Amino acid sequence: MIPPDFIQQLLGRVDIVEVIDRQVKLKKAGQNYSACCPFHNEKTPSFTVSPAKQFYHCFGCGAHGTAIGFLIEYNGMGFRDAVKELAESVGMSVPAESPQAIEQAQAALSLTDVLGVAAAFYRNQLKQSPKAIDYLKGRGLTGEIAARFGLGYAPDDWQGLKGVVADYTASSLVDSGLVIDRDGKRYDRFRDRVMFPILDSRGSVIGFGGRVIGEGEPKYLNSPETPLFEKGRELYGLFQARRAIRDTQTVIVVEGYMDVVALAQSGVENAVATLGTATTSNHVQKLLRVAENLVFCFDGDAAGRRAAWRALEQSLPVFADGKDVRFMFLPAEDDPDTYVRRVGKEQFLSDLAAAKPLSAFLFEELEGQADMSSEEGRTRFLSLARPYISAVSAPALGMMLQRKLAERIGLGLIEIQQLVPTAGGRDPSQRPGPGPRSAGNAEGGQPRPSRDGLPQRRKVLRDPPATQLIVRMLAKPQLAGRFDVPSHDGDTSPTGSAYRVAAFIRDHDFEVTQAMVIEHFRDTPDQPLIAHAAAHPLLTEIDTEHPDFDIDAEFDEALARLRDQALADAEREAVMKRAAELGLS
Repeated sequence: MIPPDFIQQLLGRVDIVEVIDRQVKLKKAGQNYSACCPFHNEKTPSFTVSPAKQFYHCFGCGAHGTAIGFLIEYNGMGFRDAVKELAESVGMSVPAESPQAIEQAQAALSLTDVLGVAAAFYRNQLKQSPKAIDYLKGRGLTGEIAARFGLGYAPDDWQGLKGVVADYTASSLVDSGLVIDRDGKRYDRFRDRVMFPILDSRGSVIGFGGRVIGEGEPKYLNSPETPLFEKGRELYGLFQARRAIRDTQTVIVVEGYMDVVALAQSGVENAVATLGTATTSNHVQKLLRVAENLVFCFDGDAAGRRAAWRALEQSLPVFADGKDVRFMFLPAEDDPDTYVRRVGKEQFLSDLAAAKPLSAFLFEELEGQADMSSEEGRTRFLSLARPYISAVSAPALGMMLQRKLAERIGLGLIEIQQLVPTAGGRDPSQRPGPGPRSAGNAEGGQPRPSRDGLPQRRKVLRDPPATQLIVRMLAKPQLAGRFDVPSHDGDTSPTGSAYRVAAFIRDHDFEVTQAMVIEHFRDTPDQPLIAHAAAHPLLTEIDTEHPDFDIDAEFDEALARLRDQALADAEREAVMKRAAELGLS
């Protein structure tokens, strides 16, 4: 593990403008720099780089991050490789890691090496297997597409790998998932199967999927979880699809390896598949970072609709305004492989364009479980919809779903906001009053008018107070000294995230940039909320020196709301605990 202090020193020395300008030519635009976004197609520049904040943000597709994040997303580099390249560019050396970390890195390298040897072996075996070649030809695949995806064949041999590895007894073969040790006997995990290598963002093999030829169970066999391979985070075909995804700004999620390869054979090259597991929020977040549009394409049978519903559940908490998530259901007798071969690329893309929006799928499924003609049925519908709409963190989508729910059951929007608040919406009980801004007006009253170039406030903020506090601490780190709401290590709420941001800023004597905060919390549970705050549109409007912009007062108001919320939560918990003690719960 690279020491966090080194990351902070590196970000303090690196100039993000220079880093990005090497790849994307930037033009001066006031205090910042701009260009057409490298992550989606556009004619008018909406990609902005801030030298003061050491942060980039695209107002078109929402891409944002630090110099490290840019190298990871744009060049497809791993975190360590990105840090090493930046360090070399400014004359710094990545510090030596602990013996334990070095040992882990060497073990990972050993696993990568042995997986690469296995992939080459399987590819060579495919050339020598008429049975496997005939199977792939029967599925409509050419040698060119097989080579593009590195397809191979594991021979029907209990120890087929023994002849190509230096030491068949090495622990790396077990650790990589290639062989199995059982009762003192060692044998290959994959036998008599067409092999699909799974690649990471750099194109290195991290695992395999094997499809049995003919009859046999399981039909698909996947690598087990290893230090390199975590099913809930990886996606098959993402490395091969990255260019097509960037060009179309659309990614299609299907269920199987063969679906991805068959679609690519038909010219639909922007498809990926989950790896023998249901869609996870990590999958959705990863895909929404690289594309504006996400389409889940599943079979139209009961199993396909269950898979789609699971994908919807995982999408709601991580969906971002400006993105589009849809669902395409195929005829019951088809999967993407058979369907695209039957109807052709153009019809498939036409059906894809007509895919069902997330909101339509959500309400359609829930209405099927309630009698919408009666008050009781509509009440049941409201009860069913509440947990899903409450999970939405995207403010605009949350409000639209609330409005749609209100129309469905015949209530007003304000009533629905009180009954079904969203994770990304404001507390409806804290609506802005008609009077001027004051400490007693939790939402801050009416927005101030624009003056001397200060942009008018777009709207009264609808974000939870914890998010508002993080946004303002990123704009003015000194405000972290005012944060005094207690928390603890196990607090996974937004309040806990705000507490940890404040603590980090204070620990660094308030001398931090947005980039430093983002990288410190990379790959932690706090990352999604902090990334949302860092990319918040309001952050681009904040001018801490403008006489009409009292960021200190706004921070204090949000802090007061958070304290009140924490007190109410504590009182509610005490009441529930007392009720439980009395046997009333």
